[in-house]
Amino acid sequence: MQQSSAFVNWFRNSSPYIHAHRNRTFVIFFSGVAVTEPEFDKLIHDFALLKSLGVRLVLVHGIRPQVDEQLLQQGDTPKFHHHLRITDSATLQYVKQAAGLVRVEIEALLSMGVSGSPMAGAKIRVASGNFVTAKPLGVLDGIDYCHTGKVRRIDTEAINRQLEQNNVVLISPIGYSPSGEIFNLSAEEVATEVAIALQAEKLILLTEQTCSSPIDNSPIPQLTSDQAAALLQTSPALPDAVARSLYAAIQSCQQGVRRAHLINRHLDGALLLELFTRDGIGTLISSSEFETIRTATLDDIGGIMELIKPLEQQGILVKRSREKLEMEINDYVVIERDGLIIGCTAFHVMQGYQYAEIACLAVHPDYRNGARGNRLLEYLTSNAQNQAIKRLYVRSTQTMHWFVERGFNACEIQDLPEPIQSAYNYQRNSKIFYKDIH
Repeated sequence: MQQSSAFVNWFRNSSPYIHAHRNRTFVIFFSGVAVTEPEFDKLIHDFALLKSLGVRLVLVHGIRPQVDEQLLQQGDTPKFHHHLRITDSATLQYVKQAAGLVRVEIEALLSMGVSGSPMAGAKIRVASGNFVTAKPLGVLDGIDYCHTGKVRRIDTEAINRQLEQNNVVLISPIGYSPSGEIFNLSAEEVATEVAIALQAEKLILLTEQTCSSPIDNSPIPQLTSDQAAALLQTSPALPDAVARSLYAAIQSCQQGVRRAHLINRHLDGALLLELFTRDGIGTLISSSEFETIRTATLDDIGGIMELIKPLEQQGILVKRSREKLEMEINDYVVIERDGLIIGCTAFHVMQGYQYAEIACLAVHPDYRNGARGNRLLEYLTSNAQNQAIKRLYVRSTQTMHWFVERGFNACEIQDLPEPIQSAYNYQRNSKIFYKDIH
């Protein structure tokens, strides 16, 4: 029974993300190494699940180990410069073979529909094609890259047409020139350019390692694109694959992709945990702060009501109707975390007085150890200073010590300004505190 309850709670908590992701375009990169491993079918099952939930899915795969294997079998040595393959005419043949083999393997896995398996009834149609126009990389540092190229243009119209027909789009790291030449491309670059061209909701990079802090090796949950760029500059010891994925994430976020995620693919179910849980399991990159404090809008009322309802039921907060919230919404401040309201408070300024009252301060139970209550209070204090407010008041029945610890002093009902005093609820018998603003 406990297991069933945990599943129900998880499923309910995932519903905001299911709604948010529906009809959004996700570009997902995974390496050629991933394709070679026995557990790859689980990743395919997760792709199928995303598709069933209405995600517009573009998959970009790598082929590096497959090409290396064919070169070594022929007694040739793979040649790289700055992590890019030097693709001579012989190597280009292996690139074409590897791209074809890997693409067919992925298509076969996406076509599975065995009864009783996670793919049962999926009926996924896969579209591949010449979506990427490329040009030669040329000569860099005196090195001729031969048939290694770079992305010149993405055929967004053709990709969108396939997505609108409910197909999964599968793209290999191969590009074509208008003159019919074929170029070997970096799969990370292809995924990045596709995500930018489509203005995708997310670029998801399935990495071979976790993106971790170089200081204590702890996983990094989130970064802005500026912070990620600083990490690249100051941490030369980052694993090459992680560094390349970070660079791809930065490029995409700086050019219109809302979110990029680095996810260690070796963690079973990591893709689902990252996309359908509050805190995820990978590293989220965004151009702006992932968690912000801002003035509330009417669109936030549902989130505020969901946040404060348990506290109202416990008697910690006074009950507020939706109509009252709508009337006072301009007084509210919220903490938004990736589209979810995880904290709120109200700041009622007494017109004609140099006083204001703090009310309805609440933080989601899962986030109460992150000093978010302090951040809300600091935000209100800053607002008070900007508006020349001299004193803050607060009424509380169960969190008195929290306010006292932050410099509030107790006072009596008769000490309150008339507007607050006339609204005092004697039935609740709240304690009253104030703090002078300097």
